[in-house]
Amino acid sequence: MRGFLRPAAGLTCLFALATAGCSAESAPASSAGASPASTPSASTSYAPYLSATEASENDSAGSPSVYNLAFVIADGSDCTPSWNGTSAIGDSSVTSRISALKEDGAQVRVSFGGASGKELAETCSSAAKLAAAYGKALDAAGSSLADFDIEGDALTDSDSVDLRSEAIALLQEERSGLAVSFTLPVMPSGLDDDSVALLESANNKSVQVSTVNIMTMNYGESYDGDMGAYAITSAKAAQAQLKSVFGTSDSTAWRALALTSMIGTNDVDGETFTLSDAAQVREFAASKEVAWVSMWSTFRDQECDSGNSDEDDALTNCSGVSQPEGAFGEAFSG
Repeated sequence: MRGFLRPAAGLTCLFALATAGCSAESAPASSAGASPASTPSASTSYAPYLSATEASENDSAGSPSVYNLAFVIADGSDCTPSWNGTSAIGDSSVTSRISALKEDGAQVRVSFGGASGKELAETCSSAAKLAAAYGKALDAAGSSLADFDIEGDALTDSDSVDLRSEAIALLQEERSGLAVSFTLPVMPSGLDDDSVALLESANNKSVQVSTVNIMTMNYGESYDGDMGAYAITSAKAAQAQLKSVFGTSDSTAWRALALTSMIGTNDVDGETFTLSDAAQVREFAASKEVAWVSMWSTFRDQECDSGNSDEDDALTNCSGVSQPEGAFGEAFSG
């Protein structure tokens, strides 16, 4: 997904949510090999992506149960975590914002990576240093939920992929309550080979994976049809892959899946995700007990102001479609 850096700016690991007593947002099991629970997870939750540094009036639309804080990346070429490469991880304005988001009982999930800047695994020299950097960001946010949005060059860099897996495993040894999700690009045909390789790396390093969040967006110029239908087709393909990679059941694979759409205008010409698409995706996700649905992003959940075209950009601060403010959040929350 887009970052906030703008031009001017034998497999052994089971999904944690399938173990007894766990749900999509709860802590992972303390060891691999636990038996899958027969009881389904809680109903599909709504967990949008938002800016960790700038508040939007639409952040709370739909009453999210979890907020995905975007993004923690490396501060330049150092193994130092920062918010979007612009704010220190302990910046007081960010910590105040996070506290405000939690006031109504919501949790926050720290999302590492994104489409801009360097993911920390690309700059840290060892798994121990990388684990410490991740931990520093989680502590600053007061969170036990970690999301790794891996795309672009970071996804094809096998060395950083393996280093990240090793670091996450170390971090989970230190923090038994750490729930981990991976956010990955997808096509209607499913996850590509690099994304599957990342999941296999995590599994081989004994990472307890709670959720695989697929980015149902930006498929390519040939995909100019129904974006809701494409999202559902992508979900079905990815769910089958999760069953294969993790050797788990059909229902567990669905409950280990999350869906994130780019609302309104996508980065690819001809792709527009509408409010009707959001309702369609939400209904499908709930029927399959998908862990959570999300969107990119809360600050885009508003109609562009046609009178201020120099200030409103449908790819950065508005949706590019006709809508009431916060309407996508309401649609995804069901």
